Amino acid sequence: MGTENSGNVEISEPLLEEPDKIPESDSENIPDWKDQITIRGLLVSAVLGTLFCIITHKLNLTVGIIPSLNVAAGLLGFFFVKSWTGFMSKLGFDVQPFTKQENTVIQTCVVACYGLAFSGGFGSYLLAMDEKTYKLIGPDYPGNRAEDVKNPGLLWMMGFIFVVSFLGLFSLVPLRKVMVMGYKLTYPRELTMNILCIMNITSIICCHRNQVARLGKYLSISFCWSCFKWFFSGIGDACGFDNFPTLGLTLFKNTFYFDFSPTYVGCGLICPHIVNCSVLFGAIISWGILWPLITQRAGDWYPADLGSNDFKGLYGYKVFIAISLILGDGLYNLIKIISISVMEIFKNSSSQNNLPLVMEVIGGESSKLELEKKKRDEVFLKDRIPFWFAASGYVALAAISTATMPIIFPPLKWYLVLCSYIIAPALAFCNSYGTGLTDWSLASTYGKIGLFIIASLVGSNGGVVAGLAACGVMMSIVSTAADLMQDFKTGYLTLSSAKSMFVSQLVGTAMGCVIAPLTFWMYWNAFDIGSPDSPYKAPYAVIYREMAILGIEGFSELPKHCLALCCGFFVAALAINLLRDVTPVKVSQFIPIPMAMAVPFYIGAYFAIDMFVGTVILFVWERINKKDADDFAGAVASGLICGDGIWTIPSAILSIFRINPPICMSFGPSVRT
Repeated sequence: MGTENSGNVEISEPLLEEPDKIPESDSENIPDWKDQITIRGLLVSAVLGTLFCIITHKLNLTVGIIPSLNVAAGLLGFFFVKSWTGFMSKLGFDVQPFTKQENTVIQTCVVACYGLAFSGGFGSYLLAMDEKTYKLIGPDYPGNRAEDVKNPGLLWMMGFIFVVSFLGLFSLVPLRKVMVMGYKLTYPRELTMNILCIMNITSIICCHRNQVARLGKYLSISFCWSCFKWFFSGIGDACGFDNFPTLGLTLFKNTFYFDFSPTYVGCGLICPHIVNCSVLFGAIISWGILWPLITQRAGDWYPADLGSNDFKGLYGYKVFIAISLILGDGLYNLIKIISISVMEIFKNSSSQNNLPLVMEVIGGESSKLELEKKKRDEVFLKDRIPFWFAASGYVALAAISTATMPIIFPPLKWYLVLCSYIIAPALAFCNSYGTGLTDWSLASTYGKIGLFIIASLVGSNGGVVAGLAACGVMMSIVSTAADLMQDFKTGYLTLSSAKSMFVSQLVGTAMGCVIAPLTFWMYWNAFDIGSPDSPYKAPYAVIYREMAILGIEGFSELPKHCLALCCGFFVAALAINLLRDVTPVKVSQFIPIPMAMAVPFYIGAYFAIDMFVGTVILFVWERINKKDADDFAGAVASGLICGDGIWTIPSAILSIFRINPPICMSFGPSVRT
């Protein structure tokens, strides 16, 4: 959600110029793939994986925008391991040197672990099955049946994640050479952040020690501020700084206020300016204009006496218009990326014979670049992963999953699961190739396609649960496959073994299968998850369940004029995306992103204000000292997000033991006496 579509960026080899310049230290012996995976690295990965799962759950259950935490993973991984090696050295122990290959493994492990907190559906398709979401939509709502309810359970969620999360890792392994060395996929922003982080970490002692210092400083500030806010948050959801009417009581009623959240300000520092501005623009369109206008039609367009969460009233407009924007944006980008991928494949196949001529033009640098490329190729191809291993692993895991999924979700028949696994590798290839070209993963879009197809095939007798479960199957495969291919590219550029990348991804995924459900279970038991009046409103749970119902029932029960508005916003999403692609970059950089605009339509405008504050801080910082902003903005943002995320742990423990904040700070209009 928080990733900008980079469709206007010309993907070319110069994007790799900086990573291609290998430091002189790389002339040293490269560790064997087994030595790149260390016990200390795995322990650090488990600790950081737990922290980032907590952070991802918090973001997923509040606003649904997940920024990249890769820089934080790299910096904290370096900090922990370097601190450990320094401590052990002072005690006189012989310590294995910390290499960038080991740091790459740690980062891969952590990203694989916390990635499951998102693709596992804990804030979307799995939570859409629970009883609270069912009641929120309404027992009398057509297609919303009590039989289509499955409440979260720790054991079945772990089982589900285990049987679906590993298949994506085996689906594209045989194509790693073609994808990385043949097509030369770049993974622009994510890979750039990974490589710069890893390259900087290897020399951080000399040049970039302040990154870790800044991260630690703002992590401490964020943690202390979150702790301070807790004392004033009282009982319920109407107290504290989270409900501070900073822009006045009138705008506060329409959710326009700054809630002093370090997490959302940090997201604003990490996400591109256009994403933050798009979110704010969506908030203005919806909560500033559209919802007040529709509210004035109460009694005409919908009954005036309905509750605030009744889908036959204003709540229905909020959810379905948000869905139309999301689907319009997803459909456009799906068609676009598949088209780009097909054209690039044909272009690459027809231009292979011209590649040596390009190297000749480089002149004096050609021999050096050739030697560096040859070294990378040798390291990448040295530790092969046999085709039979990948193929047999995929078949075995698919068989286990095909047998297990109907046990967990009875409406999802085995033959539907089998068909999903037959077509999944092709979709995984499309998503991985498209992500490498355009920096935009469409895993959730492929999941929604599976949701609609399976829900409509199964019908009213269990179609909601079957569709949501199928969404999870498809989303997990295409997401993990794209992550693995990106890790292969990172390993290729940092001279890390492909086998160590694969094993670390396996280990990180196994960690995530345990850690992601456990950390979600902490939230589930400590907070009021899914309530519209709770900070943890889980917005995408309602949206995904409504999508499944739409796949079965159609649009017959929408409020008056809601379908027309949905069609208008769907077409607007297509038109805006097209406009972004056909206009020059100097114009398109100011055109909002429909996917980002859709988020506040349902949630509210408060987090858009927070993210906009973050983007304003970054904008001013870049104008004052661009180099300083480029070097430290990611570390500052990661510190703000991590500190607030760490506070969630003691906050959850206090909530579980029913220890309430001592003060309720609230605001109201002054009354003359």
